[in-house]
Amino acid sequence: MAIVLMLKKSHIMKRIIIILSLGIITFSCDSNKSDSQDTAQGLPNIVLLVGDDHGYPYFGFMGADYVQTPNMDQLARSGTLFTNGYVPANHCLPSLQTIITGTLPIDYQQEVNQMIEAQNLNAQDAREFRFHAMKNFQTLPRILKKEGYLSWQGGKWWEFNYQNGGFDYGMTKGWNPEDEGKNDWFLQYMGGDGRQLGRKTMQPVYDFIDNHLNSPMFIWYAPELPHYPLNAPEEYYNIYKDKNLTESAKRYYANCTWFDDGVGQLINHLKEKGEFDNTLFIYVNDNGWEQNPNQEYRHDSLRWHNGGDKGKLSIYDQSFRTPIIFSWKGKINRAVKKDLIHSADISATILDYLNITPSERLYGQSYKNVIDDNSNEARSEIIGRATQIRSEEDMMGRSVEGYWFRNEDWFFKWNLTTREIALYDMKRDSLNNNNVASQNQATVNSLTSKINKWRQDHGTD
Repeated sequence: MAIVLMLKKSHIMKRIIIILSLGIITFSCDSNKSDSQDTAQGLPNIVLLVGDDHGYPYFGFMGADYVQTPNMDQLARSGTLFTNGYVPANHCLPSLQTIITGTLPIDYQQEVNQMIEAQNLNAQDAREFRFHAMKNFQTLPRILKKEGYLSWQGGKWWEFNYQNGGFDYGMTKGWNPEDEGKNDWFLQYMGGDGRQLGRKTMQPVYDFIDNHLNSPMFIWYAPELPHYPLNAPEEYYNIYKDKNLTESAKRYYANCTWFDDGVGQLINHLKEKGEFDNTLFIYVNDNGWEQNPNQEYRHDSLRWHNGGDKGKLSIYDQSFRTPIIFSWKGKINRAVKKDLIHSADISATILDYLNITPSERLYGQSYKNVIDDNSNEARSEIIGRATQIRSEEDMMGRSVEGYWFRNEDWFFKWNLTTREIALYDMKRDSLNNNNVASQNQATVNSLTSKINKWRQDHGTD
């Protein structure tokens, strides 16, 4: 309660009402399980597949016949594919926080800042606190644990160790204070040993499955693929070696196929153990990427690490867009939907399939009824914030205050730092090649007002 006494600004006070109700907890859920789910044994396994820098066009199921992704294609055909999914950020750390907590990055950071202020931490202690802040949030693994789930983390994970996310088991185990600043420390920060998943080994996830066949399982499968380095083994590179593609396209697509093969191996293992039929699979990417067949980036280090100018650390539709798949044999319709969906909606949808009602304060909303064709209440618009864009001076990007808007008709970006405004007609120009802001001033004014209202609601105005 001391937080209330520490914060004075009116927009923060609005957040405090929520925080007091949640107890600094993102999810607040009421269990309302059906009779058929009274026991943990009746619950489905949940496998969350997270792509890393996987641009939305570069799947066979999205129409890219020049990329081989047969396992992901089958997963998309077996369930409901949303072709217009969006993540909240143009880089991975905040996007992953949203997937696991169901909050927007701006709200997550504000709550962390309030915790720091309430404890009156100095700069060094505050920095240390941020590494471990997620242990103060009610994450998806923590909610599922109350229902009898055991959870496992592997792959990209920025939250120091798997325990901070509420996982029971995991590959990311943190670092020692003296490691910070060493050459490989940033790789530890990105996930440490977890980064070996998919690239070097699948055994840890196999072991978790084999050892817990009598419990419902939640698996965070987030291999650092097709993320740089673009060094897929020859068996994947040779698929593209003789194709009429640029070298950077060959290497990126080989990494995409490498990711796909890992998904296939995981699915096959679940089938061998008799767990496939009772497993809910979800796919989402962490941020966008641009690598068309004719683009060459090998000799441009900034784009070699981030993709084309509309990819990672940019503010275009392609910077944030991702396919989102829900697949569960016999339980989820086979369909392709163009509805807008936010990655924050994944957690709420999972909970709905388990008959757990999330708090109305949760940003994400369930899409179960949309998937079941019982509702047309999908989002009509999505607003997001960009805090970093790429920079020639710094590979990690530079700080900005930027916003973007997406609805059926438009993608709009507004960079307050650079004073850049751009409007793209999504029905005629889905790749955002032609800025039509000057010809549509009324639309620009309307979308600017919507963003300003969003800024006010989230305490940035």
